[in-house]
Amino acid sequence: MPPDPRSPPDEELVRSVLAGDRERFGELVERYQARLVNYLYRLVRNLDEAHDLAQEVFVRVYQALDRFDPQYRFSTWLFRVAQNAAIDVIRKRRFRLVPITRPDEDGGEGTYDLDLEAEGPGALEVMETKERDLRIRAAIDGLPWEYRELILLRHYGELAYDEIAQAKAMPLGTVKNKLFRARQMLKAALEPELRASGGEEM
Repeated sequence: MPPDPRSPPDEELVRSVLAGDRERFGELVERYQARLVNYLYRLVRNLDEAHDLAQEVFVRVYQALDRFDPQYRFSTWLFRVAQNAAIDVIRKRRFRLVPITRPDEDGGEGTYDLDLEAEGPGALEVMETKERDLRIRAAIDGLPWEYRELILLRHYGELAYDEIAQAKAMPLGTVKNKLFRARQMLKAALEPELRASGGEEM
């Protein structure tokens, strides 16, 4: 859901918090909590843990707010902290990343694009799409981590291309190329399913 255009931008809220109005940090939490929990859930695959980890991330960000670099977007920084926190948890548990996904058609930029719908925390696909989701999950699980990570940031973290580039310290062109490659790999993996369902174009 897009932010209310009447709401102050993130950076203004950060400045207010740093100026002493600590209550305004709650607005940032409210603005990003659902997206953050959803993103973390796709990484750690445990809803309770995702909620706990989201709170931990917000605490870390709050404590380090005076080190926020305003030349970057707050959302970029927030999701970078979240990603690092989740990876720490995953490494300790040696847990495989298996995102739940849902395909969509998108004619953007004149190329195939696979949009992964970002739900609220705990939202699961309805029963009639479950089998399809499982096949798509397997396809994304088969992606190398470098591609899977970008798909997660783009479609669950809802980060723009330039935000991902900042978060991953990659050139913007590299991010776009890797995402394009990831989508092509998914398209190839899902082709049998598409033919079975009537041969729809992706």
